[in-house]
This record gives sequence, C-alpha cells and structure tokens, in this order.
Amino acid sequence: MGNNVDLIARLEHEALHDRSTGEKISDSITHVTGNIGFVVFHVLLFGVWAVVNTGMLPGVAPFDPFPFGILTLIVSAEGVFLAIFILISQNRMSRQSDRRAHLALQVSMLAEQELTMLLRMQKRTAEHLGVAPDDIRDQAEQMMAATDVEMLVEDLEAKLPEV
Repeated sequence: MGNNVDLIARLEHEALHDRSTGEKISDSITHVTGNIGFVVFHVLLFGVWAVVNTGMLPGVAPFDPFPFGILTLIVSAEGVFLAIFILISQNRMSRQSDRRAHLALQVSMLAEQELTMLLRMQKRTAEHLGVAPDDIRDQAEQMMAATDVEMLVEDLEAKLPEV
C-alpha cells in the first residue's frame, strides 16, 4: 500500500510541476485571492476609499467623489481578471480530474478482468473436485461473463437524469 501512496504522491507532484507558467501564475493568484484576508483587505480598502472620497477625512481632498467612478472601474477590472484566473485554474483541475477518472476506469476494468479470470479458475477447481453447487451456478455464470462496457454506458445513459 505504501508504494501506491508514494506513486500517487509522485504523480500529483509531477502534475503540479508540469503546469504552464500561466497556470502557475493563475493558481498563485487564486490561492492568494481565495481567502478571508483578501476579503478583509477589500472591506478596509472600500471603507477608507468611501471615507476619503465623501470628504469625511479632514485635510484630505476627495479624488473620486460619489458614486466612485474610479473605484467602480478598478473593481470591475479586478473582477474580470479574477474570473479569468479562476477559469484557468479550474480548467487545469478539470483536465487533471479527467486523467484521474480515466486512470480509475482503466484500473477498475483490469480488476474486473482479473476477478473474472479468478472466478473461472475457481469454477474449474470446484468442478474438478465435484463441488459445483447448482444454487449459485447461474450467478457464477453471469459473473464470469465479460463485462460489456458499451452496454453499461448505454444503460447508464438511459437511466441517469439529463443535466
């Protein structure tokens, strides 16, 4: 089990290392902006901006009077860039998730083939020893049959709700 954990950790490290420069920058930005400190910073910034630009701070002339056009421009631009960085990070994570899902499917299919082979060997052994109980023969035959993945996909698509 330790080897599997080490392998998974190595694959995750490789995936992080193989990110493009843009993905690394995007991940760093989303990491910094995706926490409560970023929210607190903005609340304080907006509060100070409002106090300064409504003339509530003596000796400081407002530079962006209400309705705060400059602040609106800055916040809008920041929102656009943050959305783009988040989408870049999500696209990378989605590709990584797809790779993991494909790997899990491949491992599951290999395990199914191995189990089918073991069932066939066990059936032959039981028949050789004359210990083939009739009450589970039908179930055993179904389990030993090769899994038709395409039929399973069609069955799932027919039964799952549409999104």
